[in-house]
Amino acid sequence: MVSRSYMSLLEFASGDMLNFPQTPRTLPRVMTVPGIISDVDSGASSNEDLDVPSKIREKIIIVANFLPLNAQKDPESGRWCFSFDEDALLLQLKDGFSSDSDVVYVGSLKVDIDAREQEEVSQRLLEEFNCVPTFLPPDLQKKFYHGFCKQYLWTLFHYMLPLSPDHGNRFDRMLWQAYVSVNKIFADKVMEVINPEDDYVWVHDYHLMVLPTFLRKRFNRVKLGFFLHSPFPSSEIYRTLPVRDEILKALLNSDLIGFHTFDYARHFLSCCSRMLGLEYKSKRGHIGLEYFGRTVYIKICPVGIHMGRLESALNHPTSSIKAKEIAEQFKGKKLIIGADDMDIFKGISLKLLAMEQLLQQNQELRGKLVLVQIVNPARSTGKDVQEAKRETYMTTRRINKVFGFPGYEPVILIDRKVPTYEKTAYYALAECCIVNAVRDGMNLVPYKYIVCRQGTAKMDEALGITSASPRASTLVVSEFIGCSPSLSGAIRVNPWDIDAVADALNLAITMPDLEKQLRHEKHFRYISSHDVAYWSCSFLQDLERACKDHYSKRSWGIGFGLSFRILSLSPSFRKLSVDHIVSAYKRTKRRAIFLDYDGTVVSQASIIKTPTPEVISVLNNLCNDPENTVFIVSGRGKNSLGEWFDQCENLGIAAEHGYFIRWSRTSNWETNPIATDFDWKRIAEPVMTSYTEKTDGSYIEAKESALVWHHQDADPDFGSCQAKELLDHLENVLANEPVVVKRGQHIVEVKPQGVTKGLVAEKVLSTMISNSKPPDFVMCIGDDRSDEDMFESISTTSYSLCLPAAPEIFACTVGQKPSKARYYLDDTVDVVRLLQGLATASNIKPRSGGCLMQLMVPLERRMSTWDYGCLESSPTD
Repeated sequence: MVSRSYMSLLEFASGDMLNFPQTPRTLPRVMTVPGIISDVDSGASSNEDLDVPSKIREKIIIVANFLPLNAQKDPESGRWCFSFDEDALLLQLKDGFSSDSDVVYVGSLKVDIDAREQEEVSQRLLEEFNCVPTFLPPDLQKKFYHGFCKQYLWTLFHYMLPLSPDHGNRFDRMLWQAYVSVNKIFADKVMEVINPEDDYVWVHDYHLMVLPTFLRKRFNRVKLGFFLHSPFPSSEIYRTLPVRDEILKALLNSDLIGFHTFDYARHFLSCCSRMLGLEYKSKRGHIGLEYFGRTVYIKICPVGIHMGRLESALNHPTSSIKAKEIAEQFKGKKLIIGADDMDIFKGISLKLLAMEQLLQQNQELRGKLVLVQIVNPARSTGKDVQEAKRETYMTTRRINKVFGFPGYEPVILIDRKVPTYEKTAYYALAECCIVNAVRDGMNLVPYKYIVCRQGTAKMDEALGITSASPRASTLVVSEFIGCSPSLSGAIRVNPWDIDAVADALNLAITMPDLEKQLRHEKHFRYISSHDVAYWSCSFLQDLERACKDHYSKRSWGIGFGLSFRILSLSPSFRKLSVDHIVSAYKRTKRRAIFLDYDGTVVSQASIIKTPTPEVISVLNNLCNDPENTVFIVSGRGKNSLGEWFDQCENLGIAAEHGYFIRWSRTSNWETNPIATDFDWKRIAEPVMTSYTEKTDGSYIEAKESALVWHHQDADPDFGSCQAKELLDHLENVLANEPVVVKRGQHIVEVKPQGVTKGLVAEKVLSTMISNSKPPDFVMCIGDDRSDEDMFESISTTSYSLCLPAAPEIFACTVGQKPSKARYYLDDTVDVVRLLQGLATASNIKPRSGGCLMQLMVPLERRMSTWDYGCLESSPTD
């Protein structure tokens, strides 16, 4: 058995640990990059005589569990016969693509192909159907599809937890490994046909959720979209999955992730926030997650139906014949239609109980109302499905026995594969359609019902309806299915509330005709304008937009296994090399060094906030070099900073973003003369206290010059919501006060105008210049928004003041993120390592008091004209 500590599932999936035979390489002559393919099979050494196009058409590679093909073996010839499945969504979505695009499908067949035939079948499918099959060994297919996909993902995504052996199995890591292996096989097939610079890859559904990692690892700039056709559960449900982080990180290797509804997208974003610490932003209608320099976009767009395909089915002669038969069979009766897969989430038994309740409460409907329930074949097997089927039949028999009589059965159960033409006939004649699923990704049955009720000329003729007659329909839909938000004219119900569903059915069949017509018209307008072509076209357009900046940034692959991700940075934004800065440090003579505290020299995640002995030692070494002016610039209070750095005699400290400043341990704290009025605290503090009482985990930090409301320990969603409300509230009540209200990372801060870290850097540099000691080396390191003021200040100050030569400037942010700095370091460990490198290169000798006094005397002379300017202030660090 494979160890749980196996680190690289990427390597595992490509190895032979499960003894799964590799799929044969069936595409020896597929062009994957622009150019000419040499005829390697014939041994030709020249390609001059080959007649090939000079330019390859852009491909859209559709990857899904199954190919949109029907397969059948001729019993006489033994030859496989293939045809497109016209009802397959993956085939229908081609209508939304440009005619200039080639569409290639990658997926499995629904039949087993003998290993000896796989090579020939692969070549046929590629040449005749543009399909690339993935042949999975039966044992691997069972573990992958019926094991991990159906036992874990499908049930979990539909809100079923494995609380007991009767409702799911305990997590089996071998099934997870099979899932990863299959995703790797699919990725290998995509790699055989992709031109990574031009082609787009669109991956579908929960069967292939880790495939994006394999593709991104091979092609850093692959144009990759993913669409989830099932629900995405709330974070409280999803977090129970043992491999939750691996799947989230794999999905984030996509450029665009699509969902049917806002609820599904909201749950996904909440999972990213709670489990990975990521925050999303909405800009001009687009939702984006910042992930290691890349923006992963989130799209909300429900899938539609293929109008032409459905209308063709309605116009089929067999559909008209069947419609006449149904009309005659149920003459004088009102017909309610339901069509569902046989599984535990479709709520068929709940629907039947509502029908039973309706007939009990309304005796006049007996003999006049019929529910026709079409049961599609189950897509999965297991005890739960058998129990659902048994309950459905038992309930049907009871209803028909109690309320039926000779010539009348209130419930008609059709448990077989019903052809499309027969379904459309039922839809066209039913006065009401009910979809009562307790959880479903989208469910297009209501859409199909509406279009069939609209009818066609041939169907109208078969039913004796004039083309000008008004159309009407009614829908009863569960509020837990994906199509519910888009059907605003439907009667929405809680499927678990049997009484409410029965009342909804009664309302639907007794509704005035005019209201039925208005609801129908509203639905038909939406469905006809938001068909499957609209959906696929919209997704591809957003995918193109999401990928447009791929080549404007530099990219690196980092991480192992399924934690692999791409670090994408601006060409001018690079990691600060210790060797590079030490070289500049040695060349220069007068240096100014500015360091943030939290998140820079001490980790934000650390519970112990005091500086380590290592930090104290390296700062002392830097400060003891007489050519260095070193400052800690922090949002923390002066008492804490003064106590923590008491051992650093020559260290300058700027506390509370520069409201307090001292040049060494022996000098006095000086205050910013601009901020003298603090009456605003009497207004702001009660407001913050009110939000603190209502937000568990939040607290107020009272500084001498500022008030800070922290919510990092509160619920992420609620804390963020309360912070936004608090920001608006404070801005309103403090509109006439000399303060600024800022929102930072897990904080809302109120502080005086004109107090920023940038002005601290400006002041220090100006003082050095005025003392005829202009710096030729300036370094600033910080991790927070407030530090961006320092990055900007050290650049503008050095250029605006008269200097004999431009200093070497090193503005460095901690963490890879958008910044005004040109450099970055990964974390506080990197920062301390860099400072140690500088300290080692320092000329350490006792500093004379005169050198310090030369800096401080002009400072005292200029206190009366200490100009803090009007740079924008920022939150605490």
